Amino acid sequence: MRQYQGTVRYLRPTSLAAASLVLLLATDGGAGGGAEALAATAAASQGPPPPPRIRATVLDDPAGPPAGQPGQVFSGAGFDTCTAPSLETMKAWRTDSPYGAVGIYTSGAQRACAQPRLTADWIRQARAMGWRFVPTHVGRQAPCRTQPGKPGHIDLADAVRQGREEAAAAVRGLKAVGLGKGSPVYLDIEAYPRQDAACGQAVVDFALGWTQALHAAGYRSGFYSSLDSGIADLAAAARAGSSPLPDAVWYARWDDRATTDTDSLRGLWNGRQRIHQFHGDVEETHGGATLTVDRNQLDAPVAA
Repeated sequence: MRQYQGTVRYLRPTSLAAASLVLLLATDGGAGGGAEALAATAAASQGPPPPPRIRATVLDDPAGPPAGQPGQVFSGAGFDTCTAPSLETMKAWRTDSPYGAVGIYTSGAQRACAQPRLTADWIRQARAMGWRFVPTHVGRQAPCRTQPGKPGHIDLADAVRQGREEAAAAVRGLKAVGLGKGSPVYLDIEAYPRQDAACGQAVVDFALGWTQALHAAGYRSGFYSSLDSGIADLAAAARAGSSPLPDAVWYARWDDRATTDTDSLRGLWNGRQRIHQFHGDVEETHGGATLTVDRNQLDAPVAA
């Protein structure tokens, strides 16, 4: 996962000069109240503080999340892989692997892999083996992200409406594989650079529109992204008072820590509402069947 660094900021010459005068007079015992006056002048010369990176957006959410549990909340190990595995592999892994939940790409115009096996019958048979599911939707991505194969981006001026559109597509995808109301579906927003505040705001507003529409349709809202980009901006939106927020978050931080505890989300989504993707692109073999997977630790809503 690429880490993005901010730019270094320097004092303007006028600010530097004012600060120097304040320091000079503050060390002069005879300056009296002149130092305080100059300090106030220097502070005023800085102008008002910059606006917050993420402002609050509040949408109507009369339906709210579905009442009761969405099938179940799963706690334990899970994996996700690009294409839904064969049922033979799912059976082997259910017997011999540590995993009990699987991420499945149920919808989205920008899914990276075809899903020839992912049908309602696949869900039915995998469910009978004891698997629980993390449905995932891959649609438009952050305006400031460029990635081959994912040309669709969120429109800065139309993010809320586009989020609602993606939610409608996600509901169709859930219904197609037999996952009913109350199920969660996680919006996949890949990592993006955070230098552009407008880009982060668009992602947040997109996620709020997504959540609003899913609630109206009777489903739960999830949100997947890097802890350093999409999740960081969503957390800032939560602290600013935005709503309706996704019901659960799935954060990517490949630190090999199989836990859902993180200081970055202190006080947020702490009611069994987190998934941590802690290692990616690893090859594993269980019961003679090999897959390349991402490893996850769950304590969050899943589809049962």
